[in-house]
Amino acid sequence: MIVERKLILYIAMSLDGYIAKPNDDIGFLSLVEKENEDYGYADFLKTIDTVIVGRKSFEKVLSMGFAYPHSDKEVYIITRTPKPSIGSFQFYTKDLSELVLGLKKQEGKDIYCDGGAEIVNLLLKNNLIDELYISIIPILLGEGISLFNNNLPEMQLDLISSKTYDKGLVQLHYAKK
Repeated sequence: MIVERKLILYIAMSLDGYIAKPNDDIGFLSLVEKENEDYGYADFLKTIDTVIVGRKSFEKVLSMGFAYPHSDKEVYIITRTPKPSIGSFQFYTKDLSELVLGLKKQEGKDIYCDGGAEIVNLLLKNNLIDELYISIIPILLGEGISLFNNNLPEMQLDLISSKTYDKGLVQLHYAKK
């Protein structure tokens, strides 16, 4: 019997709900940087083998001069522009719900939603995210790219855990009821 894989959002946002400033600036994340502290990220990555990420978020990482950190995983880059696959990177242009439902039925570890807001909101709208790890950065940005859009369906959640860190980050882990 195959146990259905979970789709998990693991993301950071400001206290007022923004994942980036208006110009896609994510520099505020550095407020909580601390040597030898990854806020559970490495342990989380051991539980997943597939990543779903929006094209803009994918390109943002690349524009920062980094190689995409999940090249050892199966990566689906959600885009409107067809492109050929490159290694483990697949540029996906079809129905996102179909992709997620198909992946959930395959054997494997869990699936990581790596953003961005457009993808997160589409997945929430279609009730496809099973768990959320939300790290709250102690800053009010006032404007920017909001993690949650208006008009999402109601979703009741169970708090699995909450953890506070000495740099002021609070990490909340919820599961869909």
